Amino acid sequence: MEIILKYFPDLTEAQKQQFASLYDLYTDWNAKINVISRKDIENLYEHHVLHSLGIAKVIRFTPGTRIMDLGTGGGFPGIPLAILFPEVKFHLVDSIGKKVRVATEVANSIGLKNVTFRHARAEEEQQLFDFVVSRAVMPLADLLKIIRKNIASEQHNAMPNGLICLKGGELANEAMPFKNKTMMYDLKDYFEEEFFETKKVVYVTP
Repeated sequence: MEIILKYFPDLTEAQKQQFASLYDLYTDWNAKINVISRKDIENLYEHHVLHSLGIAKVIRFTPGTRIMDLGTGGGFPGIPLAILFPEVKFHLVDSIGKKVRVATEVANSIGLKNVTFRHARAEEEQQLFDFVVSRAVMPLADLLKIIRKNIASEQHNAMPNGLICLKGGELANEAMPFKNKTMMYDLKDYFEEEFFETKKVVYVTP
């Protein structure tokens, strides 16, 4: 939990409590339904919560922004972002029902009021959003093909509406077809921890 305060020192008491509650909740649920590698649960705050919050180092969403977290799994990056941006609306979607259940239970346990959930494939979701966020669920080209229909035309933020992904490794080839529409941000520029050496936030306008 200290690592979250290190990079986000201006949290309210309510936000601190919500973030602090995540470890026990995910440890408990992960024992029943595996949403995080069992070996990795001890690194929950660095590898999952802080990683999710990397998006907030690139853009500060304005109140009322609508965001879909596609392939949310157990709620990443959606739940940490929903804690950080309580006036932003998040819709968490995953094709695996038991993972959606974990995310829903965690959100309910910490009293998140700005999230909704759907057990569905990405192709089935027809609502419009300002941004789609995702954590490395599929190659950029495949993801963009699916989510173009979900990006609203009306703008509310400093950055144009689009796709914001958390990805690792060598991404130059993957992003090449969209190079004129893509911005990449190295998370090592924002976070000192070794885990972030190869992690990036990839922003694409569809």
